[in-house]
Amino acid sequence: MRIVLCYPMEERHYRQICGCAPGAEVVDAGQERIADEILQADVFCGHAKVPVPWDEVVARGRLRWIQSSAAGLDHCLTPSVIESPIEVSSASGLFADAVAEQTLALLLGLLRRVPAFFRQQQAKEFVRRPTGDLHNACVGIVGLGGNGRRLARILSVFNTRIIATDYFPDNKPDCVEALWPASALDDLLPLVDVLILCVPLNAQTSHMIDATAFAKMKPGSVLINVARGPVVSEEALVDALESGHLAGAGVDVTEVEPLPPSSRLWDHPNVMISPHVGAQSANRTDNTTNLVCENLTRYLGGQRPWNLVDKHLGFPQPAFIWTPKSRQG
Repeated sequence: MRIVLCYPMEERHYRQICGCAPGAEVVDAGQERIADEILQADVFCGHAKVPVPWDEVVARGRLRWIQSSAAGLDHCLTPSVIESPIEVSSASGLFADAVAEQTLALLLGLLRRVPAFFRQQQAKEFVRRPTGDLHNACVGIVGLGGNGRRLARILSVFNTRIIATDYFPDNKPDCVEALWPASALDDLLPLVDVLILCVPLNAQTSHMIDATAFAKMKPGSVLINVARGPVVSEEALVDALESGHLAGAGVDVTEVEPLPPSSRLWDHPNVMISPHVGAQSANRTDNTTNLVCENLTRYLGGQRPWNLVDKHLGFPQPAFIWTPKSRQG
């Protein structure tokens, strides 16, 4: 068996993976060699950020399993992979703590007027301005997977009223007031003070938040996108901000990345932008390798890997999302 890796790692992580697959050939391809090495892989673990010849990979018929090192699978779920027998597992839930922290940074920054106060600091101005509140706000979470559930748990500490939508509207956490099906998004939009997007990018979610959706949102509400940029129509977002209908937006992801200098988002005073760093963590590589090793052990032992996805949906069922030991119990 040939296992090809493509995510940042140290020698100790490579040795850890080798120890979980005795007898296998383990290749750390990196971004530089992944397009070639994946053609000879039985198992691929990682996230290729360079073009990969997926159609050729499928045509060769050798690759059997992809363990993504990212929660989103738009980097590998091409039509040919979706229709092939290749199994795919995601990193759903793996970075939920970091994503929750980034969400709070953007959300609290907007509500407490951090951009305005930072500009005042630069100008040496000491001026009080009105601020918003997170406590007792109504928060809508679109997508209650690993990231969404972790966010709900953390936001509940602020005595928020949380309503969520998800493709699997069952197993509602106690901290969530209501869990509705994904088709109920239009019912959710007018109710919430804060809308947080945690959905994967697929045909159903692309531009799901467009001009029509913004018009249904409560005037003065806030949008936070820690999902994927194309989930939101950037043009419609800027229009909603400039009209004053939307009070602010925090985006860790944008429709085009890097965000072009010409984007109107850069100059809007009520927008906070971070450069797709929601999953960053000092422990990211350790946690990723722990998941890779646990799933490799399961896969090689004939067990179902954690986070095995429905390829047509692009995400796993909630009951099969891997939970790091730090959040278990």
